[in-house]
Amino acid sequence: MMKRADIRIIGKAQMAGFRTFIKNIADSLTVTGFAENQGDGSVKVVCEGEEDAIEGLIKSVKQSSPSFVRVKEVNVGYEEYKGEFRAFERRGADVPGEEGTSESEMVSLMRSFDKKGEVMIGILSSMNETMGSMNETLKSVKQDTSQMLEKQDMMLEKQDIMIDKQDMMLGKQDETIGAIVEVSEKIDGGKDEIVTEMGALRGDLKSYMENKFARIEYEIGGIKAKIGMV
Repeated sequence: MMKRADIRIIGKAQMAGFRTFIKNIADSLTVTGFAENQGDGSVKVVCEGEEDAIEGLIKSVKQSSPSFVRVKEVNVGYEEYKGEFRAFERRGADVPGEEGTSESEMVSLMRSFDKKGEVMIGILSSMNETMGSMNETLKSVKQDTSQMLEKQDMMLEKQDIMIDKQDMMLGKQDETIGAIVEVSEKIDGGKDEIVTEMGALRGDLKSYMENKFARIEYEIGGIKAKIGMV
């Protein structure tokens, strides 16, 4: 459905190529009309076209304006389609007319160019300040990164030292375990020798006692014979 819209854009939008931006969007959407700077610093847009196309133009103004434009408010009023325009154009004292430019218009145009130049210088100065701030930020980030890498290297070195000490402790632990095993084996061997020696000693003692008892019995028998007890 064809519509006509009266749009008022409030904010920091003049002397920054904003009307050219609006014209390019309007041309891409087949929207006709004009964009004109107002004395109060706002930009007026009167346009005609399909309702969806006009909505697309308004959306682009609100969301996709150039970074150096500050749109604070967009007021829109719709009217009935009139078919007044054949194309979309920029209007204002700083836009040359199709039928030539008078001397007074040329002076006004040159003044407008001067103002635009001042605006551009301000924008470039702001960009330079931003770039300077970004450079300082990058330097700070680089320094922080270098410090972090140095601390990381120190931590890795300490970790290597701790691993070496841990390896030494494990080596000593292995040596201790080996010594304990060796002592345990010697103890087990000593036990076996003691058991063997105790067995042999018990055998010798048994044999000795048997011989001793036999001798005592023999001597007792002799004594009994002598005293006539046998």
